[in-house]
Amino acid sequence: MLSQNCLGEETESRIIETPFGPSAPVHRFQAGELSFLFLSRHGETDYSLTASFVNYRANIYALKECGVERIISWSGPGIINTAFKPGEFVVPHDIIDETRRRESTFFKNSGVGFIRQSHPFCPEVRETLHEAVHHSGFPHHEEGVYVCTEGPRLESPAEIKKFRIIGADLVGMTLAPETFLARELEMCYAPVCYLTNYAEGTVDREFKSGQLFEGMQTDQEKSVVEQSVQRFPAILAAGLTLLNDLERSCHCQSALQRYRDKGMIGDDWRTWIGPA
Repeated sequence: MLSQNCLGEETESRIIETPFGPSAPVHRFQAGELSFLFLSRHGETDYSLTASFVNYRANIYALKECGVERIISWSGPGIINTAFKPGEFVVPHDIIDETRRRESTFFKNSGVGFIRQSHPFCPEVRETLHEAVHHSGFPHHEEGVYVCTEGPRLESPAEIKKFRIIGADLVGMTLAPETFLARELEMCYAPVCYLTNYAEGTVDREFKSGQLFEGMQTDQEKSVVEQSVQRFPAILAAGLTLLNDLERSCHCQSALQRYRDKGMIGDDWRTWIGPA
Protein backbone atom coordinates (compact mmCIF):
# COMPACT_ATOMS: atom_id res chain seq x y z
CA MET A 1 0.00 0.00 0.00
CA LEU A 2 1.40 3.37 -1.03
CA SER A 3 1.07 5.97 1.72
CA GLN A 4 -1.04 8.92 0.62
CA ASN A 5 1.09 11.42 2.54
CA CYS A 6 3.89 10.93 0.02
CA LEU A 7 1.75 12.09 -2.91
CA GLY A 8 1.54 15.79 -2.08
CA GLU A 9 -1.05 17.93 -0.33
CA GLU A 10 -4.59 16.53 -0.26
CA THR A 11 -7.13 19.19 -1.17
CA GLU A 12 -10.34 17.17 -1.45
CA SER A 13 -11.76 13.72 -0.73
CA ARG A 14 -15.16 12.33 -1.63
CA ILE A 15 -17.07 9.15 -2.37
CA ILE A 16 -18.98 9.34 -5.64
CA GLU A 17 -22.36 7.69 -6.06
CA THR A 18 -22.65 5.81 -9.35
CA PRO A 19 -25.26 3.55 -11.02
CA PHE A 20 -23.13 0.66 -9.72
CA GLY A 21 -22.95 1.79 -6.11
CA PRO A 22 -20.52 4.09 -4.30
CA SER A 23 -16.94 4.36 -5.48
CA ALA A 24 -13.89 4.07 -3.31
CA PRO A 25 -12.91 7.49 -1.91
CA VAL A 26 -11.47 9.75 -4.60
CA HIS A 27 -8.74 12.07 -3.30
CA ARG A 28 -7.45 15.15 -5.06
CA PHE A 29 -3.80 16.03 -4.52
CA GLN A 30 -1.70 19.04 -5.34
CA ALA A 31 2.04 18.59 -5.86
CA GLY A 32 3.53 21.90 -6.94
CA GLU A 33 1.65 22.94 -10.06
CA LEU A 34 0.46 19.38 -10.70
CA SER A 35 -3.07 18.36 -9.69
CA PHE A 36 -4.21 14.73 -9.84
CA LEU A 37 -6.66 12.24 -8.36
CA PHE A 38 -5.87 9.16 -6.30
CA LEU A 39 -8.11 6.15 -5.68
CA SER A 40 -7.12 3.12 -3.60
CA ARG A 41 -9.01 0.11 -4.90
CA HIS A 42 -8.14 -2.17 -1.94
CA GLY A 43 -8.88 0.15 0.97
CA GLU A 44 -7.67 3.32 2.61
CA THR A 45 -5.27 1.93 5.21
CA ASP A 46 -4.66 -1.73 4.35
CA TYR A 47 -5.92 -4.51 2.09
CA SER A 48 -9.44 -4.38 3.51
CA LEU A 49 -10.91 -5.46 0.15
CA THR A 50 -9.37 -8.16 -2.00
CA ALA A 51 -9.26 -7.79 -5.77
CA SER A 52 -12.12 -10.25 -6.31
CA PHE A 53 -14.58 -7.92 -4.59
CA VAL A 54 -13.50 -4.48 -5.79
CA ASN A 55 -16.34 -2.54 -7.42
CA TYR A 56 -14.38 -1.84 -10.60
CA ARG A 57 -17.32 -0.38 -12.50
CA ALA A 58 -18.10 2.13 -9.74
CA ASN A 59 -14.46 3.21 -9.49
CA ILE A 60 -13.93 3.70 -13.23
CA TYR A 61 -17.30 5.44 -13.60
CA ALA A 62 -16.39 7.78 -10.74
CA LEU A 63 -13.07 8.72 -12.32
CA LYS A 64 -14.83 9.44 -15.62
CA GLU A 65 -17.35 11.57 -13.72
CA CYS A 66 -14.43 13.56 -12.31
CA GLY A 67 -13.19 14.32 -15.81
CA VAL A 68 -10.26 11.89 -15.80
CA GLU A 69 -8.82 11.09 -19.23
CA ARG A 70 -5.78 9.00 -18.24
CA ILE A 71 -5.27 6.42 -15.52
CA ILE A 72 -1.95 5.19 -14.17
CA SER A 73 -2.42 1.98 -12.24
CA TRP A 74 0.08 0.10 -10.13
CA SER A 75 0.15 -3.51 -9.07
CA GLY A 76 2.46 -5.95 -7.30
CA PRO A 77 2.24 -9.20 -9.29
CA GLY A 78 4.13 -12.44 -8.89
CA ILE A 79 6.78 -13.64 -11.30
CA ILE A 80 6.25 -16.46 -13.80
CA ASN A 81 9.11 -15.66 -16.19
CA THR A 82 12.35 -16.03 -14.19
CA ALA A 83 14.10 -13.50 -16.41
CA PHE A 84 12.31 -11.07 -14.08
CA LYS A 85 13.39 -10.59 -10.44
CA PRO A 86 11.66 -9.42 -7.25
CA GLY A 87 11.87 -5.68 -6.78
CA GLU A 88 12.15 -4.89 -10.48
CA PHE A 89 9.59 -2.74 -12.28
CA VAL A 90 7.64 -3.78 -15.36
CA VAL A 91 5.43 -1.79 -17.73
CA PRO A 92 3.19 -4.60 -19.09
CA HIS A 93 2.13 -4.50 -22.73
CA ASP A 94 -0.49 -7.26 -22.80
CA ILE A 95 -2.92 -9.09 -20.55
CA ILE A 96 -4.62 -12.48 -20.26
CA ASP A 97 -7.93 -12.29 -18.41
CA GLU A 98 -8.54 -15.41 -16.30
CA THR A 99 -11.14 -13.82 -14.02
CA ARG A 100 -14.50 -15.57 -13.80
CA ARG A 101 -17.09 -13.74 -11.72
CA ARG A 102 -16.35 -10.03 -12.09
CA GLU A 103 -18.68 -7.54 -13.75
CA SER A 104 -16.55 -6.75 -16.77
CA THR A 105 -18.55 -4.33 -18.95
CA PHE A 106 -20.67 -1.19 -18.76
CA PHE A 107 -22.70 -2.40 -21.73
CA LYS A 108 -24.80 -5.26 -20.36
CA ASN A 109 -27.78 -6.22 -22.52
CA SER A 110 -26.86 -3.79 -25.31
CA GLY A 111 -25.41 -3.97 -28.79
CA VAL A 112 -22.37 -1.90 -27.82
CA GLY A 113 -18.97 -3.20 -26.79
CA PHE A 114 -17.00 -4.67 -29.70
CA ILE A 115 -13.72 -2.88 -29.00
CA ARG A 116 -10.42 -3.91 -30.52
CA GLN A 117 -7.73 -4.89 -27.98
CA SER A 118 -4.58 -4.82 -30.11
CA HIS A 119 -3.15 -2.65 -27.32
CA PRO A 120 -5.09 -3.36 -24.11
CA PHE A 121 -2.93 -0.79 -22.28
CA CYS A 122 -2.68 2.70 -23.74
CA PRO A 123 0.54 2.95 -25.79
CA GLU A 124 1.02 6.63 -24.96
CA VAL A 125 0.73 6.13 -21.22
CA ARG A 126 2.91 3.01 -21.42
CA GLU A 127 5.64 4.88 -23.25
CA THR A 128 5.50 7.67 -20.70
CA LEU A 129 5.73 5.24 -17.79
CA HIS A 130 8.65 3.43 -19.39
CA GLU A 131 10.43 6.74 -19.88
CA ALA A 132 9.78 7.67 -16.24
CA VAL A 133 11.15 4.35 -14.93
CA HIS A 134 14.06 4.34 -17.38
CA HIS A 135 15.24 7.81 -16.41
CA SER A 136 14.89 6.93 -12.74
CA GLY A 137 17.61 4.32 -13.20
CA PHE A 138 15.62 1.61 -11.39
CA PRO A 139 15.83 -2.00 -12.65
CA HIS A 140 12.94 -2.49 -15.05
CA HIS A 141 11.46 -4.23 -18.10
CA GLU A 142 9.55 -2.34 -20.78
CA GLU A 143 7.27 -5.26 -21.68
CA GLY A 144 5.51 -8.16 -20.01
CA VAL A 145 2.35 -10.23 -20.30
CA TYR A 146 0.21 -10.02 -17.16
CA VAL A 147 -2.30 -12.77 -16.41
CA CYS A 148 -5.12 -11.68 -14.11
CA THR A 149 -6.66 -14.40 -11.95
CA GLU A 150 -9.88 -14.37 -9.95
CA GLY A 151 -8.54 -14.80 -6.41
CA PRO A 152 -8.57 -14.24 -3.57
CA ARG A 153 -6.62 -17.49 -3.29
CA LEU A 154 -3.21 -17.72 -4.90
CA GLU A 155 -2.60 -19.94 -7.91
CA SER A 156 -1.59 -23.60 -7.90
CA PRO A 157 1.70 -24.79 -9.43
CA ALA A 158 -0.23 -26.41 -12.29
CA GLU A 159 -2.06 -23.16 -13.04
CA ILE A 160 1.22 -21.25 -13.10
CA LYS A 161 2.65 -23.87 -15.45
CA LYS A 162 -0.36 -23.39 -17.74
CA PHE A 163 0.07 -19.62 -17.70
CA ARG A 164 3.77 -19.98 -18.52
CA ILE A 165 2.93 -22.21 -21.50
CA ILE A 166 0.48 -19.67 -22.92
CA GLY A 167 3.01 -16.85 -22.61
CA ALA A 168 2.38 -15.06 -19.31
CA ASP A 169 5.29 -13.37 -17.53
CA LEU A 170 3.48 -12.04 -14.46
CA VAL A 171 0.46 -13.07 -12.41
CA GLY A 172 -1.79 -10.81 -10.35
CA MET A 173 -5.43 -10.08 -9.56
CA THR A 174 -6.02 -6.39 -10.19
CA LEU A 175 -5.75 -5.19 -13.80
CA ALA A 176 -8.89 -6.87 -15.19
CA PRO A 177 -11.50 -5.67 -15.76
CA GLU A 178 -10.06 -2.22 -14.94
CA THR A 179 -8.27 -1.72 -18.23
CA PHE A 180 -11.24 -2.93 -20.30
CA LEU A 181 -13.72 -0.75 -18.40
CA ALA A 182 -11.52 2.30 -18.88
CA ARG A 183 -11.37 1.66 -22.63
CA GLU A 184 -15.17 1.33 -22.75
CA LEU A 185 -15.40 4.91 -21.46
CA GLU A 186 -12.62 6.02 -23.83
CA MET A 187 -10.11 6.62 -21.05
CA CYS A 188 -6.40 5.82 -21.32
CA TYR A 189 -5.13 3.20 -18.87
CA ALA A 190 -1.72 1.64 -18.31
CA PRO A 191 -0.05 0.00 -15.31
CA VAL A 192 3.41 0.01 -13.83
CA CYS A 193 4.18 -3.06 -11.72
CA TYR A 194 6.68 -3.82 -9.01
CA LEU A 195 7.48 -7.52 -8.75
CA THR A 196 6.82 -8.98 -5.33
CA ASN A 197 7.66 -12.70 -5.41
CA TYR A 198 8.02 -15.81 -7.56
CA ALA A 199 4.71 -17.49 -8.35
CA GLU A 200 3.97 -20.93 -6.95
CA GLY A 201 6.12 -23.66 -8.46
CA THR A 202 8.48 -21.21 -10.17
CA VAL A 203 11.15 -21.64 -7.50
CA ASP A 204 11.25 -23.91 -4.45
CA ARG A 205 10.35 -22.09 -1.25
CA GLU A 206 9.81 -23.45 2.25
CA PHE A 207 6.38 -22.80 3.76
CA LYS A 208 6.68 -20.26 6.60
CA SER A 209 3.49 -19.89 8.58
CA GLY A 210 2.24 -16.36 9.14
CA GLN A 211 4.66 -14.61 6.78
CA LEU A 212 3.77 -12.73 3.60
CA PHE A 213 2.46 -15.36 1.19
CA GLU A 214 3.74 -17.90 3.77
CA GLY A 215 7.36 -17.70 2.74
CA MET A 216 7.24 -16.93 -0.99
CA GLN A 217 9.69 -14.07 -0.33
CA THR A 218 13.16 -14.38 1.18
CA ASP A 219 14.22 -11.72 3.67
CA GLN A 220 16.45 -10.16 1.00
CA GLU A 221 13.64 -10.11 -1.57
CA LYS A 222 11.29 -8.55 0.97
CA SER A 223 13.80 -5.76 1.60
CA VAL A 224 14.28 -5.12 -2.12
CA VAL A 225 10.51 -5.01 -2.70
CA GLU A 226 10.01 -2.56 0.16
CA GLN A 227 12.62 -0.30 -1.42
CA SER A 228 10.77 -0.50 -4.73
CA VAL A 229 7.51 0.58 -3.09
CA GLN A 230 9.29 3.63 -1.67
CA ARG A 231 10.38 4.56 -5.20
CA PHE A 232 6.85 4.74 -6.53
CA PRO A 233 6.21 8.42 -5.70
CA ALA A 234 9.21 9.44 -7.81
CA ILE A 235 8.04 7.27 -10.73
CA LEU A 236 4.48 8.57 -10.48
CA ALA A 237 5.62 12.18 -10.27
CA ALA A 238 7.77 11.76 -13.37
CA GLY A 239 5.00 9.97 -15.26
CA LEU A 240 2.33 12.51 -14.33
CA THR A 241 4.58 15.42 -15.27
CA LEU A 242 5.34 13.90 -18.67
CA LEU A 243 1.67 13.14 -19.34
CA ASN A 244 0.63 16.63 -18.30
CA ASP A 245 2.70 18.02 -21.18
CA LEU A 246 1.53 15.41 -23.71
CA GLU A 247 -1.52 15.94 -25.91
CA ARG A 248 -3.71 12.86 -26.29
CA SER A 249 -3.40 11.38 -29.77
CA CYS A 250 -4.00 7.67 -29.06
CA HIS A 251 -6.98 5.59 -30.20
CA CYS A 252 -8.35 5.17 -26.66
CA GLN A 253 -10.30 8.41 -26.96
CA SER A 254 -12.25 7.14 -29.98
CA ALA A 255 -12.76 3.48 -28.99
CA LEU A 256 -16.53 3.78 -29.55
CA GLN A 257 -16.44 5.86 -32.72
CA ARG A 258 -18.13 3.21 -34.85
CA TYR A 259 -21.15 3.37 -32.53
CA ARG A 260 -21.29 7.16 -32.83
CA ASP A 261 -21.11 6.90 -36.58
CA LYS A 262 -24.03 4.44 -36.56
CA GLY A 263 -26.08 6.70 -34.27
CA MET A 264 -26.18 4.09 -31.49
CA ILE A 265 -24.63 6.41 -28.90
CA GLY A 266 -24.54 10.16 -28.45
CA ASP A 267 -22.11 12.63 -26.96
CA ASP A 268 -23.18 12.12 -23.33
CA TRP A 269 -21.21 9.09 -22.13
CA ARG A 270 -23.62 8.56 -19.22
CA THR A 271 -26.30 7.49 -21.70
CA TRP A 272 -24.08 4.68 -23.01
CA ILE A 273 -24.28 2.71 -19.77
CA GLY A 274 -26.40 -0.42 -19.56
CA PRO A 275 -28.32 -1.62 -16.48
CA ALA A 276 -26.33 -2.33 -13.33
